[in-house]
Amino acid sequence: MKKFRIYLLLLIQTIENGGGNMYVGRDMTELTMVSKSEWKEDELAYFHHSLQQILPYLNAEGQSIYKEIVIEIESRGGLQEGDASWTHGTKISYD
Repeated sequence: MKKFRIYLLLLIQTIENGGGNMYVGRDMTELTMVSKSEWKEDELAYFHHSLQQILPYLNAEGQSIYKEIVIEIESRGGLQEGDASWTHGTKISYD
């Protein structure tokens, strides 16, 4: 079986009082109403990472959602790392 290398891409938002990392996007309640193929890359990355951290504690439904996310990431060829966009560059800069 082919091993896929998944690079997690987290949406980073800098907060005025010291900064920090936080997800800014649709929550799981909203995302469960749409197909995984309609999820954005940062949503897949965030929930993949979050569910991966608590995987031993997930019930069957949670594990099924996690597996669907992994399958969707693999079907897209993995998540890309290092691409710059209008919202972030390729490197984290420290002020």
